[in-house]
Amino acid sequence: MAEIPQTDVSRPSALPSANLVPRAGQPTIDQNSEEYLDAIEEEWNKKVDVEVETLVDGMVDLVSLASIGDKDKFRVAQEAFQAQCRAESMIRAAHSLLSITHSMKLLLLLSDETQISNRRDEELRTVRVEKETTQKKVAALLNELLRPSNATK
Repeated sequence: MAEIPQTDVSRPSALPSANLVPRAGQPTIDQNSEEYLDAIEEEWNKKVDVEVETLVDGMVDLVSLASIGDKDKFRVAQEAFQAQCRAESMIRAAHSLLSITHSMKLLLLLSDETQISNRRDEELRTVRVEKETTQKKVAALLNELLRPSNATK
């Protein structure tokens, strides 16, 4: 039989003690659903802000490194290395943003359809009730307007 290859990569395991320390993003008993969702939204916004800031800083640094002037070979090599490092960090930030958008798309696609349809049905019921009450009000007002004109004839 083939033996499982040994590696130095740590493999996460689901231990019962893994949830002993609550993380900042996990809901607590005092936190309702809306507060929890707001916290998650804020966390996603922070991730996006950090990556966009990395991209902006990288572009600013690349533009500042692109100055033309009297430079010796050492300075040119140093700026080339700095530009390469900045470009690599910008690529990592762009990949991270792509990963974030992919995750958000999956969250949208795999979201709770029943909750969405229940909300839509509830909203539809509310609108229908409002429509019926408005129609009754309009009919009553129309009757009031038409009765005096019928009495005068």
